[in-house]
Amino acid sequence: MYNSFDTYKLAVETVHPNNTVLMDDMGMPSVMVRVPKFKISDVIEGGSTATFPAFIVNGVEVPEIFISKYPNIVVNDRAYSLPMRDPRAYVNFDQAKQFCQNKGKGWHLMTNAEWMAIAYWCRKNGYVPQGNTSYGCNHAAPHEKGVPSYTYGEGTVGRTYTGSGPVTWSHDKTAAGIFDLCGNVWEWVSGFRLKNGEIQVIPDNNAAAGVDEGPESSLWRAMLQDGTLVVPGPAGTLKYDSLIAGDATQTDHYLGGSMVLSTLRNNPQYTGGDVDAYYGHQSQTFESLGVKEGVTVPELAKVLGMYPLNATEGGHDGDGLWVRNYGERLPLRGGSWLNSAGAGVFALYLACSRARSWGTVGFRAAFVNL
Repeated sequence: MYNSFDTYKLAVETVHPNNTVLMDDMGMPSVMVRVPKFKISDVIEGGSTATFPAFIVNGVEVPEIFISKYPNIVVNDRAYSLPMRDPRAYVNFDQAKQFCQNKGKGWHLMTNAEWMAIAYWCRKNGYVPQGNTSYGCNHAAPHEKGVPSYTYGEGTVGRTYTGSGPVTWSHDKTAAGIFDLCGNVWEWVSGFRLKNGEIQVIPDNNAAAGVDEGPESSLWRAMLQDGTLVVPGPAGTLKYDSLIAGDATQTDHYLGGSMVLSTLRNNPQYTGGDVDAYYGHQSQTFESLGVKEGVTVPELAKVLGMYPLNATEGGHDGDGLWVRNYGERLPLRGGSWLNSAGAGVFALYLACSRARSWGTVGFRAAFVNL
């Protein structure tokens, strides 16, 4: 005889075979989307035949990962993926990470490697998902709307209920897909940070094992031009640099100008020291990020969405890049209802400290069978 969980799971898998329902250690369900292992070359033309990093955890290749179908809610300090819920917002990085890990072994905050696996899968398959990028609707298709879950002011629509938009808001343009990767709320991802302008990662998808990602963790690694990962700090590691001088103004302000990938940080955007405060910042489209003359961009930096695969107009759908290259900055992906054309699966916000908590910021859990 089926119990209620078995019936629910059977119904989900019958309608969408790549979807399933996974229980956490409290016996509570989350709707998840199964993503089978693939190689870099499967999703990136001309890429290597190495396994995509999202499918390597602690040196072992895993056959699949499971991604929350929806941005998460939180119940009893645990994250859940359920339809027609107001996504949890006002959550900082460490809280989001803990809510996911509280669910039991294998549960974790979706990693940057996992996010980019989905982003490149979308791109390879000729479809870039849309979403709530303009006050409850899509900026490019205003007739596409989600069901409002949060309003402010005099009825201005902000967040929409998870999965309440049309199928164009899913990653594969079907009801079986992963919803709301574009817009609605920015989403924290793990395994990646910017530290005083230096790009640092947790290797492969090791962040999926719930490892220490604290400010002083010894697991962070910097990246050289050949893609080798090294202990942070030596000369020649990849960094985000500004092409214009920063300033010491202690207010949140936009500097203008543009950025490049470099091996030197010649121009910190704030010249008063490497603090986590919110002073000068820069933004541009991700695809317009340049590279310093003489610097080689390794495949890994492109695979992990730190540098554009195609640095051309439209190469990454015009998605935005926001950076503060001083202090510690943890990544947000996807954009919110406020970001219009800047939102999207390649959008990257590297301007927040791990303590930042906004009504436009949420997260989603993922699962790997460890």
